[in-house]
Amino acid sequence: MSGARIETTAATRQDAGALPGRRRAAIVTGASRGLGRALATALVEHGWHVVADARDGQALSDALGEHGDAVTLVPGDITDEHHRHALVLAATGVGPLSLVVNNAGGLGPSPLPDLATVDLDELTALFETNVAAPLGLIQVAAPHLEPGAVIVDITSDASVEAYEGWGVYGATKAALDHVGAVLAAEHPEWRVLTIDPGDMNTQMHQAAFPGEDISDRPAPATSVPGVLALVEGDEPSGRYRAREAVPA
Repeated sequence: MSGARIETTAATRQDAGALPGRRRAAIVTGASRGLGRALATALVEHGWHVVADARDGQALSDALGEHGDAVTLVPGDITDEHHRHALVLAATGVGPLSLVVNNAGGLGPSPLPDLATVDLDELTALFETNVAAPLGLIQVAAPHLEPGAVIVDITSDASVEAYEGWGVYGATKAALDHVGAVLAAEHPEWRVLTIDPGDMNTQMHQAAFPGEDISDRPAPATSVPGVLALVEGDEPSGRYRAREAVPA
């Protein structure tokens, strides 16, 4: 078993405030693989304490357990309200909550469907995962966010470009983009960054192209420096491309 602290429910944290060495806390969802894992690792290296989640607890432990007490692992599904409260409780127990990264999300049906024939239940379910759940996490975190806290919503170029087959996923990401823009207008005390990481060689991207070779796509780690530069910089709320935030 790894040295990382593993939380299962909010009830497991009775003495969180007693933890020594309190430092900036970040919540990163969907951190067992891909961009979430790479970003969580980089944040630890930059001195953050990361509260990370994923639905697969073993995969989460395998991905981030090596970081020991610099991470708190909270397995669960971001669409679960109780899980969202557990994430925030874990974060506020280790230090000021200064960063929330809404990275967890879904692709929707695979192979990618035509909008004229897509099952509307699939569309509704993806809106819950990609829009309602991230907003739900922000709502729980809001009373605990430090002044100047940063909210990062991971988006996609599919939210602004009309790609055949990407209508279901793109519609949810477009909605998330707008949620971020309105939150920024309503809460100028936060920086709300909607960040497009660019194409990446990830499991989700592979699911969009079943049977195809996507090994030519960049590794998720190539997007991390830009995300970090935006998080730790002073750029105002807005929509950004990660790979344009730092020199290639």
